[in-house]
Amino acid sequence: MQPFTTHIGKAVPLDRADVDTDQIIPAEYLKRIERTGFGPFLFDSWRSDPDFVLNRPGYAGATILLAGLNFGSGSSREHAVWALEDHGFRVVISPSFADIFRNNCTKVGLLPVELPADTVRRLMDLVLDDPATEITVDLDSKRVSAPGLEATFEIDDFTRWCLLEGLDDIGLTLRHEDAIGTFEAARSPWLPTTAR
Repeated sequence: MQPFTTHIGKAVPLDRADVDTDQIIPAEYLKRIERTGFGPFLFDSWRSDPDFVLNRPGYAGATILLAGLNFGSGSSREHAVWALEDHGFRVVISPSFADIFRNNCTKVGLLPVELPADTVRRLMDLVLDDPATEITVDLDSKRVSAPGLEATFEIDDFTRWCLLEGLDDIGLTLRHEDAIGTFEAARSPWLPTTAR
């Protein structure tokens, strides 16, 4: 997982509340076992509408998703986060997230930023007026900024540290690789060992 410190990018305004994981990535695409390749199917049923916001040329290459209330509700499928990440998003900003979705985001380095609804609305209005508007998300200072707007967000210290360091669960475990090796070497040979 790549470290997340500061991200500057264009944003897509998805002005819909209660977007669930089945809308983010429909179940028919969940047959893959890899974490990659889901991006082309992101919001698949909505993409058939030529006027859907992700189809508009002005938002091509956007790396920040601005969403409505309760984003990522529904099932606990990690594939929804994988599809957002595979599409190129690094940040999702919403007034609220489903808990499991928020946790799944942080496990792959996709930063979920919760801001008040009126602040998200102001960000959406900015990028609707000018799709080239850039938003800065600074995890170190826990700050979001855009032309004429500054806002702070909360994130627990451990999750913030993991994102800043680029550590997923495996990366956290591998920080103790020497201690694990020492432990395994001292175990009786007839006991099971950790595969390497």
